[in-house]
Amino acid sequence: MKKIVKYILLIGLLLLVYYAYANYPRLNIIAGYSAKNMSSSVFLAGRTSEFTDNNDNSFSPISLADDRVDKEHKSATASVYGLLTRKAIYREGLGSILITEGFDENTTFLIPKRTKINTNLPYPYGDLEQKDTIFSAVDYNALQYATDNAFSKNEIEKTRAVLVIYKDQIIAEKYDDGFDKDSKILGWSMTKSITSTIYGILQKQGKLSINDKAPIDLWKNDDRANITINDLLHMNSGLAWDEDYVGISDVTKMLFLSRDMSKIQKEKMFAGKIDESWNYSSGTTNLLSGMLRKYFSSHQAYLDFWYSSLIDKIGMHSMLIETDLSGNYVGSSYGWATPRDWAKFGLLYLHKGNWNGEQIFNESWVDYVKTPTATSDGEYGGHFWLNAGGKYSDAPKDIFSANGFQGQRVFIIPSKDLVIVRMGLANSGVFNFNEFLKEIVNCVD
Repeated sequence: MKKIVKYILLIGLLLLVYYAYANYPRLNIIAGYSAKNMSSSVFLAGRTSEFTDNNDNSFSPISLADDRVDKEHKSATASVYGLLTRKAIYREGLGSILITEGFDENTTFLIPKRTKINTNLPYPYGDLEQKDTIFSAVDYNALQYATDNAFSKNEIEKTRAVLVIYKDQIIAEKYDDGFDKDSKILGWSMTKSITSTIYGILQKQGKLSINDKAPIDLWKNDDRANITINDLLHMNSGLAWDEDYVGISDVTKMLFLSRDMSKIQKEKMFAGKIDESWNYSSGTTNLLSGMLRKYFSSHQAYLDFWYSSLIDKIGMHSMLIETDLSGNYVGSSYGWATPRDWAKFGLLYLHKGNWNGEQIFNESWVDYVKTPTATSDGEYGGHFWLNAGGKYSDAPKDIFSANGFQGQRVFIIPSKDLVIVRMGLANSGVFNFNEFLKEIVNCVD
């Protein structure tokens, strides 16, 4: 009997060793995600570690990780079964980042200079509260129902915020428990639309043309030299990329293992043809973010420009875009802001680049980002998602939006003079965006 028990224990140990060996890279990603998200949630967004564990990090397989927060040194660590530990550190002004082996935690970083302009105006052009305004075109009872309906009791839908703006006026606003108008929420891939907008601003300033060839030295001696900035903004470069968040893929290796997130897409070869092979790629956006450094005289100027030309310019003072260890903004994924500030970004596009009388980017840029890219079936433009192909069958076709993981959305609807923000923890397929949009749009005549 003792021999049988020993054999069983031995087999169990061997299975455990095999499991750890086979899944070690995956455990690295799981622990990395958990540590990074915990650090940002606690030190950037001001939430507790308990809240983060029970909500943001509670889904499988991330829930396998065990987190520890060091408030004195502003860091978080996570491990899976004690087999592997990852650490994320928080840097004031730059957000949290996963550190890699050999990184000196005493390293100093340049931080962006921020400017807060007090306009003494009501939202959205200032910080004062809006005056009560009643629009005869709005069915407020139906709007209240539609807003409440977005906060289903179904736990897997997990809406955190809904904000509806009509003619620059907030007509509906609701938050889940633990959130309010001052809560910073991660936009995930909504940050891609911020990155795209920086290119639009630089083009207006005459510092580049999106029809220029991408300034990548590595591509000069092969066919990749023909890829333009426009091709990259349209996700239509033809370069290989695997955007799979379930396993070990290009995107998970980039976000959770890489020191310089601009490099991975740069090193890929063709898997298709330019302008004929639309392929959604977070690597492309981080390549674009890294490329932007070429248009500035210093790294400090690169850091400052995103805020001075756009984010602080339109009063998105809660926003912070995190950087990687090499100092690149993680333009694919790591933009944090309050729902009200995310809505300001939508309003900027609703008003065709004009912010309270100042033209931030050309009106033609709006037409550019909402023109469908080839082979995207009308779903994608210049780093914005579109409804031109009728994905939301019961909503206006002119909708274009900034979209992010877990159902982050900023919808811009020119035909209805609406901006709609929804933040949460559930993506399409769980949260019914078509019904959500239909109910709200139908409240406005």
